[in-house]
Amino acid sequence: MKLALCVQTPEIDTPGPVALLSGTFEERVRKAAALGVEGVELAPMNPTTLDAAFVRDLLQRHNLEVAAIASVSLGMSGLTLLHPDPSVSAQARSRLNDLIRFAAAVGAPLVTVGSFRGRVGETGAEGRAKLAHILREAASFAEQQGVRLVVEPMNRFQADCITTAEEGLSFLQEIGHPAVGLLLDTNHMLTEETSWSEPFRRAMEAGKLWHVHLADSNRQTPGYGLIDFAPILQMLRDIGYINYLSIEAFTKPDPDTAARDGVRHIRSLLDKMTS
Repeated sequence: MKLALCVQTPEIDTPGPVALLSGTFEERVRKAAALGVEGVELAPMNPTTLDAAFVRDLLQRHNLEVAAIASVSLGMSGLTLLHPDPSVSAQARSRLNDLIRFAAAVGAPLVTVGSFRGRVGETGAEGRAKLAHILREAASFAEQQGVRLVVEPMNRFQADCITTAEEGLSFLQEIGHPAVGLLLDTNHMLTEETSWSEPFRRAMEAGKLWHVHLADSNRQTPGYGLIDFAPILQMLRDIGYINYLSIEAFTKPDPDTAARDGVRHIRSLLDKMTS
């Protein structure tokens, strides 16, 4: 398993709540490399304004992979796929394609879909079907680009559909496209799941566990809350998960300390598993 940190891209002036590491984009990349992670999860707002070749080359110089392209910045801005205003929804769909193109350009295997999907609200099953249609079309485009999508089940306070891994797997069947999988987040799982092992195992057995977010019980960096990550990491290893563990967490007490302490905590647990 490899470690990544969620990092904002250079076109965003104001740091978001889960934007780990401070400084210019170049400084953030250097800091990530110094912490010994294998990759970064990039969270752009408008990827069309970015120089993908510069981003790719900078990361390569620091021996960092792009674990995923995150849509979290868009979701937090209110630009969502299910926005009730058709013009905003259309803009979100276009932006999703931009994320996919950017992912392909920088060598990222995945684009995440969490709060960016929006809420079904009173539309219920109709909204869910609309979301499945949107993601089916996006997945076809992503597949052409050599990229896949991952849907993130989120807790009931942040989403009104797809809150558990089981619901996520069911929704993937509705989408019906091989280029869509699941992203499971430990903070959301703590609220919605009755165990750690069953959701991870079910997703893995279905061949759909493609990405994992690590955040503690208080949404802060691992080690700052109540989650015992040791058995989670051991279980992921036991079921054969070999992809990224990406720390996507609040930046308290500050972006650099949160990143450093989270990496140290998870790395120490991984090291104990191999010693």
